[in-house]
Amino acid sequence: MAGNKSDISEKIKSREKDEVQEPNKYKVILHNDHYTTMEFVVHVLMVVFRKSTDEASKIMLDVHTKGKGLVGLYSLDIAKTKVIQVTQMAEKAEYPLKCTYEKA
Repeated sequence: MAGNKSDISEKIKSREKDEVQEPNKYKVILHNDHYTTMEFVVHVLMVVFRKSTDEASKIMLDVHTKGKGLVGLYSLDIAKTKVIQVTQMAEKAEYPLKCTYEKA
């Protein structure tokens, strides 16, 4: 009888491990273009992503010099929301700033 309780206990523990998984993370990336100002990119990073001036400037320089810059890792819903927010801000300011997400 004790063996049965032990087997059940192990199955429950195994099932709990299987059910609890970290959500996938997604990279949010800003892409360089020849029209969006550096100041606007820094502003977007500070407003949408809550980056400090120093962090925003570093990411902006990556975008400018490397063609793209990693902004952060987020769950899928948050990554999608951030991309939409950046796109809306850019359209309103009439800049072609491109923001995307991809699985990390």
